[in-house]
Amino acid sequence: MDAHTLLPPGTAPTQAATRPRLAVHRLPMAHPGDLSALAALFDEGVIEPAQVVAVIGKTEGNGGVNDFTRGYFTQTLMSLLAARLGRPAAELLRELPCILSGGTEGVLSPHYVVFARTGQPAAAAGPGPGALAIGTAVSAPLPAQHVGRWAQVASVAGAVREAMRGAGIARAEDVAFVQVKCPCVTAARAQAATAAGHTVLTADSGRSMAAARAAGAFGVAIALGELPDDPALEAAMGADFERFSRRASISSGVEVEANEVIVLGHSAAWEGTLRMACAPMRDALDIGAVAEALRPLGMNAAPQLSAADAARVAAVFVKCEPDRRGHVRGLRHTMLDDTDINAQRHIRGAVGGMVAGVLGDARIFVSGGAEHQGPDGGGLVAVIAHAA
Repeated sequence: MDAHTLLPPGTAPTQAATRPRLAVHRLPMAHPGDLSALAALFDEGVIEPAQVVAVIGKTEGNGGVNDFTRGYFTQTLMSLLAARLGRPAAELLRELPCILSGGTEGVLSPHYVVFARTGQPAAAAGPGPGALAIGTAVSAPLPAQHVGRWAQVASVAGAVREAMRGAGIARAEDVAFVQVKCPCVTAARAQAATAAGHTVLTADSGRSMAAARAAGAFGVAIALGELPDDPALEAAMGADFERFSRRASISSGVEVEANEVIVLGHSAAWEGTLRMACAPMRDALDIGAVAEALRPLGMNAAPQLSAADAARVAAVFVKCEPDRRGHVRGLRHTMLDDTDINAQRHIRGAVGGMVAGVLGDARIFVSGGAEHQGPDGGGLVAVIAHAA
C-alpha cells in the first residue's frame, strides 16, 4: 500500500480544515473486486468515506468493450461506500466518478488511485501556484445517438467547466490534467436508439469507443481554450489529428452511461503538498516526455528516479496509441496488423514498460486510444507528486 497522508502527522482526519486539501492514495488490488486496502484506510481512520471524491483505476481485463472487470470494480466500490455512508449505491454512482481502464499488460500492476478531500468547498481564487485541487462532474446520461457527435463534445465541455468551478480553478491554464470516461454504443444501445427513430454514428462498439474518445478530447480542448467552440469542427474529429488537447485523457466503456469528468489543477484556494505536471508524447518512444513531466516537480531521472524521488510520486497517468501510419520514427511496426493481440494491448505493454523503467514503479495508469489526446501517434504523461 502506498498511502499519502491527508493531514499533518498527529492531526485527526475529522478535524475541520480551513481550506480544501487533497490526498492521493495509490492502492493495490489482488483482483478486480478487491477494495480491502481502501476499507483498511477507513477502519484505521486515515480517511473517511465521505471524503472520497473520485477514483481512477487500472484493472486486469482486456480493455475492450467486453471488459467487465471495470464494472465489477465499480460495483464493489459503490457497495463499500454505500455500506459506510448509509446511502444507496445507485445514488453514489451518479455522483462519484469511478474511471477504470482495463489492461495491465507487461509489467503494469493492477491498482487504483483514491482522491480524498477535506476542508471547506473551494472558492475561486486569484492566480498563483497554489496546491493541487480537484473538481468532478457527471453529465446527464448521454443517448447513444449523441456518442461521437457534437452533442457529446458540448456535454463534456460543460462538465469540465463545472468541475473547474467546483475545484476553485479560475483559469484554464491552471488545469494540469483532465480525466474523462465516456459511454460507448453497444449493440443493444444501437438497437434501442434505432427503435426510437434515432441514428447512431456507428453500431460497431469498438469504433464507437474511438469516436467517444475523440469527442471527449474535443470537449476538454474547448473547455480549456485549446480549440474554438465551433460545431463545424465535428468533421475534424477522428480525421484532423493536428487538433488535440495537451491535457486530456479520455476513456470509453460499456460500464458508464454519462460523461464522468475529473479535473486536476492548481488553485490558491487549496492547501497541501501535492503538485501535478503533464507533458505530451510525440511518439511511443518519447522517453523524454517522462523527464519533461517530472522536471516541474523537481525530479530528475538519470536514467531512473532515485528512491527518494520515487517515494514522492503519488500517481502516474499515461495515454498512448499505436501510430495509425504504421511507423515509429520511420520504422515499420506491426501492432495494427496483429490479429492475435489487439493493438491497444501491444501499445499499453510497450509504453507502460518504458515509463515504469524510468520511474522504477509498475503502478502506472496506462490507457490506450489517444485520439486527439496529445500528438498523433503519441499521447501524454502526467505525474502527481509531493513537493520536496
